[in-house]
Amino acid sequence: MDVPVGRANEVAEKTARVRSLLPRFGLKGVLLRRANNIAWFTGGRRTYVGLTTDVGVASILITANRVFLLTNRIEDPRLTDEESLRQAGFEFIVTDWYGSNPSPVAIAGGAVGADVAYADTVNIANAITPLRYSLVPDEVERYRWLGHTAATIIQSVAQSLTPGMTEDSIAGLLGGALFSQGIVPSVLLVASDERVYRYRHPLPTDKKLERYAMLVIGARRWGLHVSCTRLVYFGALPAELRAKAQATGRIDATFIAHTRPGVPIADIFRRGQQAYADAGYPDEWQLHHQGGACGYDGRDYRATPTSQDTVAHNQAFAWNPSIAGSKSEDTVLITDDGFEVLSYAPGWPTWSYDVNGLTVERPAILELSA
Repeated sequence: MDVPVGRANEVAEKTARVRSLLPRFGLKGVLLRRANNIAWFTGGRRTYVGLTTDVGVASILITANRVFLLTNRIEDPRLTDEESLRQAGFEFIVTDWYGSNPSPVAIAGGAVGADVAYADTVNIANAITPLRYSLVPDEVERYRWLGHTAATIIQSVAQSLTPGMTEDSIAGLLGGALFSQGIVPSVLLVASDERVYRYRHPLPTDKKLERYAMLVIGARRWGLHVSCTRLVYFGALPAELRAKAQATGRIDATFIAHTRPGVPIADIFRRGQQAYADAGYPDEWQLHHQGGACGYDGRDYRATPTSQDTVAHNQAFAWNPSIAGSKSEDTVLITDDGFEVLSYAPGWPTWSYDVNGLTVERPAILELSA
């Protein structure tokens, strides 16, 4: 796997973005403690231990002319040997695991902003998060690998299903396949039969699959998140379900086709609402969030009718419209030239929609022999 991680030009670009906050807020330094922000800043390196932790085992302090990495003696060897952070030029400040944390304010020599609430610092998380929105070329390469691999996995598992499998066992197949590729599952949802219709966020259970299954994954590597949903039906697909799923696909295509750099999120959301109404489901959007921007979080923000954000250049989105019993979801990259489906792998049936002058392919329900 030849995927660029932590190259000097990427870290330099991230450093410049963070340093732009110093004069804006009158700071001497910016402290990054959230694991996702550190993955972003370092070009995909891992400074977490707990898979679900927000704050990792290292912090990064950026000043006007230096970049420090603060950690303890437990983590120093791995961050040096395997994450190559010393070699990348980060100045390590290492303490005993049982000792006091060094003061970032003392190190920086003045006021420090941070991405979390932290002693003696100013919380500027809302200013730090948007720095991640526009992806640089190396991030796009990593995202393409992650999206393609995650889509390959969920489709392979979906194609291997047989009636009688439990939702828990299906989740186990998904999780094992993701971990085998160095991908951490951040979301694993599986529903079968009536649970697809009843629950929008179906945690897997010991229920056995009869005819219909929904598989949903959130997949993370290098700090980047991919979201993807696939649906499988055994036997002849009922006409009502097909119509619902095709309508959901058109709504998803509408969101995607209208997501362009510089476009207000509220405008895109209104297009989606109209697509729901045109499909005969004017209130269905209220029963589940519709997705939004993503990258170093499963959703950097969820779109709403009153969103104040606009689409950035080279920003990732995962829209996830649903009508009870159906859902459509992939992760896409939005560029000046259009959109690219990142969570794409060949071999899955699609439905085609012409929206806003674009042809948008969305995943269909895979029909398998009963």
